[in-house]
Amino acid sequence: MQYLTEIFDFFLPRFCFSCKRKLSSNEQVVCPECLCKIKLADSNRLAQEFNRKFLDKKIISGFTSLYVFEKDKELQHIIHSLKYNQRFLVGKFLGKKLGDSIKSTLKEWSINTIVPVPLHHLKKAERGYNQSFYIAKGISEITGLPINDKVIKRKRYTQSQTTMNLKERQANIGNAFKINNKNKLSGKNILIVDDVITTGATTSECGKVILDSGVNKVYAASLAIAD
Repeated sequence: MQYLTEIFDFFLPRFCFSCKRKLSSNEQVVCPECLCKIKLADSNRLAQEFNRKFLDKKIISGFTSLYVFEKDKELQHIIHSLKYNQRFLVGKFLGKKLGDSIKSTLKEWSINTIVPVPLHHLKKAERGYNQSFYIAKGISEITGLPINDKVIKRKRYTQSQTTMNLKERQANIGNAFKINNKNKLSGKNILIVDDVITTGATTSECGKVILDSGVNKVYAASLAIAD
């Protein structure tokens, strides 16, 4: 297998999605040097983010993330390649990294099902795929937990929230989701998965709809957290 990879890399070389350095046959998607530069989200930061973004709403029972999103740095380049350059395998690769880091946490939460934050069908058609689904797929391959990407639907097209503040994001995302089949989630502990959580508005709105469907508890995980 290693020999075949070396042959393919000779004819179709692969490059790191951050620094664009040519990858060796034993490197995947992102070079080790760039991965080492990405800031990890420690337990104190995660606790602060949960208290700031989710505690008062009483929708999300627990939250975890792997990285801290920093503007114009390695992770932003990698996530942009995932979202805008059709590099969906980046999502699966980082999803596995996330899955490795949160396996024990998901067991403590007794998670039954992973639900990726859905895209509106127009945005999905434009992009070609939902990046959160591939992140969830990576987590699923590590943990063995099933994914359900059909049970919740984004019923309203929403604008990009990159430049919006919290109030604008809440207004933009309000009533954007609906449940397709309440019975599929009833009584379960659900993990919502997204790429980057900034204000938590999208996660909370998604969680609210899921919680109203009769689940036991809703938790959240993301590749990264941002200010």
